[in-house]
Amino acid sequence: MGFPLRRNGSKINKAILHFRAVKRGLGLCGGKRKDKGEQAMSIITIVGAGMMGSAIGFPASDNGNEVRLVGTPLDREIIRHARKTGEHLTLRRKLPTGYKYYQVEELREALAGADLLVSGVSSFGVDWFLANILPVIPQTLPVLAVTKGMQDTEEGQLIPYPHLYAQKLDRKLSLNAVGGPCTSYELADHDPTEVCFCGEDMEALRKIKAMFETDYYHISLSTDVVGVECAVAMKNAYALAVTLAVGLSERIEGVGGTLHYNSQAALFGQSVREMRKLLALVGGGDDNIVYGAGDLYVTVFGGRTRLIGTLLGRGMSFPEAMEELDGITLESIVIATRTARAVRRLIARGEARAEDFPLMLHVDDIINNGKEVAIPWSGFEVETQL
Repeated sequence: MGFPLRRNGSKINKAILHFRAVKRGLGLCGGKRKDKGEQAMSIITIVGAGMMGSAIGFPASDNGNEVRLVGTPLDREIIRHARKTGEHLTLRRKLPTGYKYYQVEELREALAGADLLVSGVSSFGVDWFLANILPVIPQTLPVLAVTKGMQDTEEGQLIPYPHLYAQKLDRKLSLNAVGGPCTSYELADHDPTEVCFCGEDMEALRKIKAMFETDYYHISLSTDVVGVECAVAMKNAYALAVTLAVGLSERIEGVGGTLHYNSQAALFGQSVREMRKLLALVGGGDDNIVYGAGDLYVTVFGGRTRLIGTLLGRGMSFPEAMEELDGITLESIVIATRTARAVRRLIARGEARAEDFPLMLHVDDIINNGKEVAIPWSGFEVETQL
């Protein structure tokens, strides 16, 4: 995982800097456009100056494109700080020198002449983006969303955000999205990764890919929007499930003691099995599991989702764990709740089987029904006969 580098002379920070330098020397980090021939510069406007919204501009800038970063009403201090210092306030990285910065009131100026609009908001900003940004952009301007998540319906459907946008808008836009394993810190540090851009039009996807692909940011393309987006959204809920094992081992060994990897690996495997079954339920292609599994892996190793799962595994109730996190609403909690709610509706209608989702339903019971952590290990057992 990436580490937020602080500006001091500590040995740890010097070691991190040395490690990054070594990785670049070994070709593990880059910063060059792939050899695709001459390509005209594009103007890319990113709305949402959070960590991933800001980080995805790094490969675009490395490719010689103009990147315009627009803050939401919640990003004012980030934009002010970037204008003053050239550094991102929470990502704690120097932003590329070519970045231009805009407050949300300057949106019209930031959109002038743009070739691509990137939605950099979190899932909690989706309604704001839908109400305030999409209605005012030119119909010819393609959109790429880094937001991971989905909405559930009364019928038990799980709808990815590009499809939600399309349903709510009264005009047709080119709506595309990003899926796959990628942390903002390591993207900014040019650590290699493989992601997927998805949308309905393959030719439009190829044009967007050309703006971003570098020797460290590798991009596959897919028209299976439901498959890609649901796979990467589900990883939030299952990352919480896997990290229950971290807390359970800390109950035995103490905080900071030896971690038990057997249990983590078993929960990871069960998570992938259930994610594949969920993909089948929503009609997504099975190959998309690679994006969900990869994203699950990076999410397990850091962030608030790991912390909430660990606290629950230690024995805290869900309200106690949330109090420990100062009541912050986590995307993993929202997505776990939506997914379980959709699956329970399908089970009630006979369209899904509860025995196929023991881990997800247990997580839902923990966070929404007050149950204690008691991993349903026997429910994971299967018999396979060739």
